[in-house]
Amino acid sequence: MKDIILKAENISKQYRLGQVGTGTLTHDLNRWWHQLRGKEDPYLKIGDTNDRTTKGESDYVWALQDINFEVERGEVIGIIGKNGAGKSTLLKILSRVTAPTTGSIKFGGRVASLLEVGTGFNGEMTGRENIYLNGAILGMTKKEITAKLDEIIDFSGCERYIDTPVKRYSSGMYVRLAFAVAAFLEPEILIIDEVLAVGDAEFQKKAIGKMQDISRTGGRTVLFVSHNMAAIKQLCTKAIMMENGMIVFEGKTDDGIDYYLQSNQYEGYKGNYVNNDVKESGFTSLSLVDEMRVNRTEFGFDEMIAIKITVKIAKKHLSAYLSFRVIDKNDLIVFTSEVKVNDYLNKNDLFDFITFLPRKFLVPNNYSLTFGLHIPNIELLDFQEKCLSFQIVETGSDFHIYGTADYGCVIVNCEWELNN
Repeated sequence: MKDIILKAENISKQYRLGQVGTGTLTHDLNRWWHQLRGKEDPYLKIGDTNDRTTKGESDYVWALQDINFEVERGEVIGIIGKNGAGKSTLLKILSRVTAPTTGSIKFGGRVASLLEVGTGFNGEMTGRENIYLNGAILGMTKKEITAKLDEIIDFSGCERYIDTPVKRYSSGMYVRLAFAVAAFLEPEILIIDEVLAVGDAEFQKKAIGKMQDISRTGGRTVLFVSHNMAAIKQLCTKAIMMENGMIVFEGKTDDGIDYYLQSNQYEGYKGNYVNNDVKESGFTSLSLVDEMRVNRTEFGFDEMIAIKITVKIAKKHLSAYLSFRVIDKNDLIVFTSEVKVNDYLNKNDLFDFITFLPRKFLVPNNYSLTFGLHIPNIELLDFQEKCLSFQIVETGSDFHIYGTADYGCVIVNCEWELNN
């Protein structure tokens, strides 16, 4: 038998753009009249899908549509998706900050949430007073809160300021204390939004470790929203991906991250270059693909990146070299690779090459590719500057625990030995 602690059924949330409520007295009266007669809200039949990139035809928008899922006790669910996909709206509904337009949620225990810096805190009260206030909201007695007080203060690292009003805290201190309160006051369901990104690398590591502890040893359930795929991969037992207010994937964490990376191709990255007007020698097509030969511009740190190159070379240019450079976001050349064309026999003037960038080599960041076809020191036949670009996403590099620290462009596995 499954031990279901949270069940969301047909959850939808509709907003009217630019207004509070329906925006007109006529709409409000119409809605009230339908409700009085036990009829369906007439404005549920209209509204656009939650796609922030389009203008839309209606003043109504569905931030969420037909959300259904179940969460078992002790599961850690990672909720992923692009900005504007509906993740935070879903967490607000699950935290009962706002009500769904349609649908229902069934809970099997107490819920604590950390949705943004300062959630549930009173700025005029001290850190200590806010701990007791939040505990009381969760239904705990003063004695139960006091028993956890020292652990909360120690974990937060805010002992020196615990009797200072929290309005004087930095955002990092705020989120440290808020997370410690949410984690240590023993809710059955803990809901965490991207807010942990406000903390420094040391705190993020502690927070993820604590969430693992409370789910594995305490049997408590965690719902975690993050754009950090390394944290999702390390922490979560299951992933849900949202897109335009709907769930488009639910399943294993690794499969969810793969789905996210394949579908989450950001605007501004260039995955293809085509030139059908090459006369003698030059590049006719260039593209970035993954191991399955699917065109991509976003890759996980632990994925292999393939570059497909089709080049036209006249017989008189067979001594040419084909090369490419990887360039970082600061326009610095990371490395160059090249191949001599006449090392490869070919019956026609079109050459199809594919080359691979190794896994776990380029650190998570933005990169571009420049391609050249040349006869060394004699003639430049074709040069395509930054014609392809891509992003490496953090999915578990050796250095991801250091947060935003700059650790260069490549990770090299040098040989190590004791020098006794």
